[in-house]
Formats: sequence, C-alpha cells, structure tokens
Amino acid sequence: MSSLGKGIASASIGTLLQARGYSIRMKKLDPYINVDPGTMSPYRHGEVFVMEDGCEADLDFGHYERFTGLQCTANDSLTTGKIYEKVLLQERRGDYLGSDVQVIPHITNEIKNFITAGHEYVDFTICEIGGTVGDIEGLPYIEAIRQLKIELGSAKVACVHLTYLPYMKTSEELKTKPTQHSVKLLQSMGVQPDIILCRCEKEVNYDIKAKLSMFCNVKKENVVEALDAENIYLIPHRYHLSGLDRCICVHFGLETEEQEKLAEMKIREKWSSVEHAISTPSKTVKIAVVGKYTKLKDAYISLSQAICHGGIAHDAGIEIDWVDATMDQRDLESRLRAVSGILVPGGFDVGGAEGKIVAIKFAREKRIPFFGICLGLQLAVIESCRNVGGAINATSREFSDVGEMVIDFMDKWKLNGVVEARDPSGAKGGTMRLGSYLCKISIGTLAHRIYATTEITERHRHRFEVNIKKYKELFDKAGLEFSGMSSDGLLPEIVERHDHPFFIATQAHPEFKSHPFAPHPLFSNFIKAAIDYSIG
Repeated sequence: MSSLGKGIASASIGTLLQARGYSIRMKKLDPYINVDPGTMSPYRHGEVFVMEDGCEADLDFGHYERFTGLQCTANDSLTTGKIYEKVLLQERRGDYLGSDVQVIPHITNEIKNFITAGHEYVDFTICEIGGTVGDIEGLPYIEAIRQLKIELGSAKVACVHLTYLPYMKTSEELKTKPTQHSVKLLQSMGVQPDIILCRCEKEVNYDIKAKLSMFCNVKKENVVEALDAENIYLIPHRYHLSGLDRCICVHFGLETEEQEKLAEMKIREKWSSVEHAISTPSKTVKIAVVGKYTKLKDAYISLSQAICHGGIAHDAGIEIDWVDATMDQRDLESRLRAVSGILVPGGFDVGGAEGKIVAIKFAREKRIPFFGICLGLQLAVIESCRNVGGAINATSREFSDVGEMVIDFMDKWKLNGVVEARDPSGAKGGTMRLGSYLCKISIGTLAHRIYATTEITERHRHRFEVNIKKYKELFDKAGLEFSGMSSDGLLPEIVERHDHPFFIATQAHPEFKSHPFAPHPLFSNFIKAAIDYSIG
C-alpha cells in the first residue's frame, strides 16, 4: 500500500550495496497515466522532486539521491503516461509495420527496455514499482517483471516484496494473513517474491517468519524484519542488521564472510555519525515552516530532510512547527513568537500568500532568522516593497492583474548562452524554469559567506521572476540586495537584507541538493543562525 516505505527501502538497498563495494543505479516505475507528477497536487502525490536535468519526478528520487549520493536523471523515471506517449507516437509513425498495438508485447517491452537500459555500466539496477499489488494500472509492470525473470534468469533478478504486518493490540499479535494474500495475488500473476520485507511496529519472531516462509514459498532467512524507526536515516543500518543486504547477495551468489565483515565496517563508518547526531543531539532548536500544504508532510519531504541535515551539521535536534499560512494573523504571530527561525517554502497560486507575507514581516521586524525558498523569495520581495519601500499595492502577476507587478512572467532568458522562451498560454510544465541553473554571487554578501564561492548551480521549479528591469529603484528603496543573479545578469536568484542579522531567500530549491552527509550550506547556516538566536 502507499506510504509503506518502498522508496526508503529501495534507497536503503542501494546504500547497503554501495557499502559492499558495488555500483548501482536507481529507477522508479510509476503506474499513473500522467506523464510526470508536475501538475499533480502535493496533497494527492506529495512533493514533486526536481532533478539536475529538470525532470519532475516522484518524491522517492529524493530518498534515492540523499541515501546514495547519486544524481538521477529523466532516464531513471518512468510512468505509464510516458510509455503510452512513446508507443502511440511510434504507432503513428508506422514503426509497428501494420501490427495491432497491445499491452503485451508493446507496452511490456517498453517497460523491460527501460529497466535494462544502461545495466552494463553498473553492478546492480534497483527498480521500485509504485502503487499496490492488484491495482489495474500496475498489471503491465508485474507482467513485465514476470517476463524479465524468465528472459534474464532467476540468478540475475531478485524480487523483493515490501508488505505490511498489522499489529492487533487486543490480541497482542502480528497478523500474517494480509501478506499471505498479497503474495498469492503476485503468484497468480506469475511472480514469486524472493525476499519478503515485513514492515511492522513489533519484532517478527521465529514462528511468524516460519509461517510466512511456509505459506509464501520463501526461505525463512529471506523473511526480513523492517521495524518502524524514529528517523529514516536509522533504517539502512537496521536493514543491514536484519540481514537484507546479505539475503540479496546470497541470492546472486556474491556473499562471502570477508565481504560481510567489510560491509559491517563500511555501513557503521558511513552512518554512525548521522545516527549519533539524530539520537543524541546536544541541543534543540525550533523552526517554523509557514506553508500552504502543511497538513501533508510528504508535500515538503525534501525540505524537512534538508532542515534535519542542517541540524546534523551542528549536532542539533530540530523541532519543526508546521504553520498553516491561511490561519488568523494573530494566531499566526503567536505561533511565530515561540520559534528561533522562520522558513517560507515554495508553492503556487495566491492561497496562503498573505499569511506568508505576515510571517516574513514578523521575521524582519523581530530580527528572527529568515530563510525563503522560491515563492518565499518572491513574497519577501513583495513584503519589503510594501512595508519598507511604500509600494502598498506591490504584488505578483500570479496573484493579480492589478498593482505594481514586482513579480512577473518573464518570457525570455538565457541558459548557457542560449535564449529560452516561454509562452504563458503553453502547457503548464513548459512555462516553468526547471532544473539546474548557474548563479553568480556578489563578493562581500551573506550569500558569498555562506557559499564561499562566486558561482553556484541550484535546481529551479518556478514560473514567475523578480522584475528587476522595471522596479530596480523600488527594490533599492526597500533595502533589498540581490546578491545572486543569473548568468546573464537578468534574473535575481538570491536576495538578502543588510539591516537584519540573517535574512536570505533564494529563487531556487536548495533542499533538492542537501544530503545527510553533506548538508546544504544555506540550511546549515540558517540552523546556525537559529541556534545563535535561541541562546540570545
């Protein structure tokens, strides 16, 4: 079922195999018919993760990159929409030579081609299939796996089934029947799991493992416990202790006693410092995230993880207060008085915008460390223009057609010296600036102190820009300094205020590039400023 942890399980398998010295590639197969999640509501699908190449993908790619250090690409993300789009284009070109186009073999062949593409360059390709066993959308993927196991041989393919063992409090026992039915459904489709990964809140004892082994046709040692964890970064080591990576290596005939000792050493070496920082922080700091989608934490999963990484960098535990930007202003300000840092994240449309502006004004006036991301930068510009620059009707084209459009739709900009254009009436995804862009930073600014360089690249996902060409004088009057600019000098990328101890916002999404082993400098410095604020 959804939210069971398939993405984290896949990422954990990846990092465990890396610790054993193997090269890996991570891929995700999503059964939904959308071409990508770019136009889906975060409440329906969670965060949209943006890769370096601008591909909008499932949030699980964030887990893949954070756990393994890989940089995934559009070639690692497949949806049913992409498959059908490709197959139908080929059919229109006449590529099938008069054949009737069917799910088998045409759709399943495309799935298999996606899975095996580039396999010769790595030791392992790890593929996560989204959705739930039995969903009608997922049937072609299960069929493709069945075929692939025949074509490559069972010695080349391992099927790991992540399943849920519910705990019945009244009888104080874990129930195996849902897993038995799930496996039988898979078997009816011709797929036999090699390993069953049992997500549970209580320990799986020998009797339960034996029962699952018998009724699911899996070796007892391949029934692996996946206990709930307080933090996702504790999971890889726990999976290792449960024997997951050992089961995989034994399946492929790769396990040796020497390799097992090396794996234990490497895993401890990689994860122990992160585990220590999470389990026994020397201090705690409270951060307010003032956003639109605060009722679903998956909508801001990369953001929450990047804040956590900032805490790891300073041996600090992080308490995040998820503040709904649409709440009453007095209640909002009351919540903000109890925090040591205020972060306004990205988002779309006017919903909650005025509440976010209230939060930014509160941070500016009370001198609380402030960090704005994407829309957070645009709202910081609007707030300063209104309340410092005197332009009370300053707004964004995204919110209104009336007022001073300090944030507007820019139809042209340069990327690597090439002019790119956007059409406001075009497809939604086509009107956005997506992926990695170069930013030039001014020396002597807060941004320069944070990044310690004059050129950076960050990932973007936005439609509107700061209109510096028309409103430069207003921005100067409002006390705004654009310390980071696009490579052509036309588009503001980073804004800060000199009359504030820590006030910075970026048009990019730095959360997508933060890792537990390499916290992003913006988040690390923001948390440091919040710690300093909390101790006075």
